[in-house]
Amino acid sequence: MDGLLPFELGIPHRIFGRPKDARGRHLYEVVTCSIRPPGPVETDADFAIHVANGPETLATADTVIVPASYELGPVFDEGVLTDELAAALAHIRPGTRLASICTGVYVLAAAGHLDGRPATTHWADAERFQRLFPRIKVDADVLFIDDGDVLTSAGVAAGIDLCLHMVRRDHGTAIANDVARRTVVPPHRDGGQAQYIHRPVPDPQQASTTTARAWALGRLHEPIQLRDMADQEAMSVRTFTRRFREEVGISPGQWLTQQRVERARHLLESTDLSVDQVARDAGFGTAQSMRQHLQAALGVTPTTYRRTFRIGGDGSGHHRDADAHA
Repeated sequence: MDGLLPFELGIPHRIFGRPKDARGRHLYEVVTCSIRPPGPVETDADFAIHVANGPETLATADTVIVPASYELGPVFDEGVLTDELAAALAHIRPGTRLASICTGVYVLAAAGHLDGRPATTHWADAERFQRLFPRIKVDADVLFIDDGDVLTSAGVAAGIDLCLHMVRRDHGTAIANDVARRTVVPPHRDGGQAQYIHRPVPDPQQASTTTARAWALGRLHEPIQLRDMADQEAMSVRTFTRRFREEVGISPGQWLTQQRVERARHLLESTDLSVDQVARDAGFGTAQSMRQHLQAALGVTPTTYRRTFRIGGDGSGHHRDADAHA
């Protein structure tokens, strides 16, 4: 769409263009299309982009990603699609996975794909977005939301987090982590948008929670109490919890659970350890506890996750091919 942000348009190409299987074959085909016939599309920069594919390309997509635009017109002002945009979106097949980066969520919302569902967008737009689309459950504190067949991300670089998550969901942690390393970004960012909202700059002498997080990561297999983490920074539990939320965007308990889920995923994918042993090594204690946390975070059991993403066999660590279209 006109007014698109080149950086955000480039995110899907960079992230989905990297993954390959053991035989060097690309796991995704990435195709860019315009909402009108092939030709130039204006950006918010001092250059235009020539797009070789028109909206009919959307009919071939397994995944459609809508990047942000600063010229959404009635979509942004009134929450309704233009005739041109509605005609373009009509090419999308039922069952296609949909995703948005930043204000691209307005397009999905105006098209009715988010009614009654959770969604996020850039924190600066969240209140306005909620007023315009009151039927959507807006969460401005997270970097992205995965609601199955519809995924939304916060602003700008959160699109990287979303696309890496989609690669992880499609093909496993090992492949997603490899893409992250090659892109020189963390495979998983802690916290949410709360850490990026403007607040007074802290005193440089003010202690952080970095040491406590590093200490906890080295002991995920052990029981870790909030008091233990606070002691690493010589803070009271109350001060540590407040400082942790300011820096990470979530509570220490939520963060620990996230890290343990990631550890369990890695062990299930890359080792032959029993589910009980994985649960102990990841710090869940019991297989039942790990099963509950993985079910809540991923929607699958440990056994199903391992069967789907186990690295081995054909060496790919993935369970299906998918196409991503930006």
